[in-house]
Amino acid sequence: MKWRNRALPMAVALLATAGCTSTPETPAKAAGAPAASGAPATPAARVCAEPVTGPAKPPAGAVPVDPAVVGDLAAKTRSSPPHTTFWLRPGRHRLDADRYAQVVPKEGDRYLGAPGAVLDGGKTNQYAFGGDAPDVTLRHLTVQGFVAPQNEGVVNHDSADGWVIEHVTIQHNTGAGLMAGDRQRVRASCLRDNGQYGMNAYKSGGRIGDLVVEGNEIVGNNTGDWERRRSGCGCTGGIKFWAVDGADVRGNWVHDNRGTGLWADTNNNDFRIENNLLETNDGAALIYETSYNAVIRNNTIRRNNWVEGRRAADRGDTFPFATVYLSESGGEPRIRARTDKIEIYRNVLRDNWSGITLWENADRFCNSPANTSSGDCTLLVRNTDRCAKPSIGTAPLYADCRWKTQRVDIHDNRFVLDKSVVMCTAKCDRMAVLANYGTYPDWSPYHGERVAEAITGKQHNRWHDNVYRGPWKFVAHDPSRILDFAEWQAMPYRQDAGSTFRARDGG
Repeated sequence: MKWRNRALPMAVALLATAGCTSTPETPAKAAGAPAASGAPATPAARVCAEPVTGPAKPPAGAVPVDPAVVGDLAAKTRSSPPHTTFWLRPGRHRLDADRYAQVVPKEGDRYLGAPGAVLDGGKTNQYAFGGDAPDVTLRHLTVQGFVAPQNEGVVNHDSADGWVIEHVTIQHNTGAGLMAGDRQRVRASCLRDNGQYGMNAYKSGGRIGDLVVEGNEIVGNNTGDWERRRSGCGCTGGIKFWAVDGADVRGNWVHDNRGTGLWADTNNNDFRIENNLLETNDGAALIYETSYNAVIRNNTIRRNNWVEGRRAADRGDTFPFATVYLSESGGEPRIRARTDKIEIYRNVLRDNWSGITLWENADRFCNSPANTSSGDCTLLVRNTDRCAKPSIGTAPLYADCRWKTQRVDIHDNRFVLDKSVVMCTAKCDRMAVLANYGTYPDWSPYHGERVAEAITGKQHNRWHDNVYRGPWKFVAHDPSRILDFAEWQAMPYRQDAGSTFRARDGG
């Protein structure tokens, strides 16, 4: 699920990064934001350095858990009825010395940590909390030192529904620190320095809905550098979302992750991504891939994609790697959501490696060997086998077998670029809407420039009423067409009506 595949090949290799727990300055305001944009200040959610502590005494009726007794938490969970509150005393709590030893809550159980309460896997246990019990709550607890396998998670390992994770620190684990289930709430928590993901929002065999991720600090994840170990795996991110239908991602500080900050990949729908501070991630701040219907607004996005963008430029890659990347994603009125388009507005993007790229791979569609979301079809065609010759060449399958970048509305944003800050001379200054020349497979009905012409001029993708400061360039149709602002506004592209552009004001 990487940026591209066969048509524009690339090998993803990330530079190692240091200082993953740095705390750059909090912006007092969205500097220089145009009055018309209404872009708000975006404070940093500093929950890792300033955690809210739990109750120093056990709440009435709570079961105390003794850190001096190995396995006490799991044993007391087994012996207690559902809807029990457990209070973990200060200290280092351990599970039995078996890699599969874990806490398996019952419905409605609550786990509260006293100040200094830590559940430590000792680099032996794979999972901290698992099972399928719904409506479990974790608060004021540190979970660390677990060794989940790749793509698996430490907390809510089995993606149970209705869990609430608040004021929890999940750090220094392998795999994902946290999985997600339906109706999950993750608030004011620290997801830090985990080996693969801070959170993997994935539910085996089903979709996740009504997910809230609010006020968290998501920092330094992918310490295992998985994209380097398995080039093109698409298996990293501060948070990765898979097949999530309805998510509110707001007020988070997503920074210094190795790779992408937030990545929604494969048949996600109905996202609101707002009021976040996304900064200094090695890769894109946000990828929205083969997904539908989203609002992306009021975010401060700065100094992202310096590592991956620079690496691509150094190897001569002409693809416009951007800090906000929409790949085969767009608005689809036939899929129920709170919006029927992708709307990107009132954001401030400052000193990132490039801006926004809208991309569609002509060779990637349902049932194509070039579809890196292997086995998945669009939400409009449930049966993958239908997308085959000859029926794919005619309506409705000609349109419905593709994930399409369409109905994207980009307006009232502020794009600021100072190349002396980014320390670049070229390829860090682009906005783009483009596709490749379709060639594969031989039975594809999308050969040639059909997709490039559609995404550029026929699928209602529109920039307008934005403010540009700095030496921005624009790419349309394919990577070879690099335009200045006047060409971008003129026929046949007619982009950025009502926008203003000052090439020398990037500082």
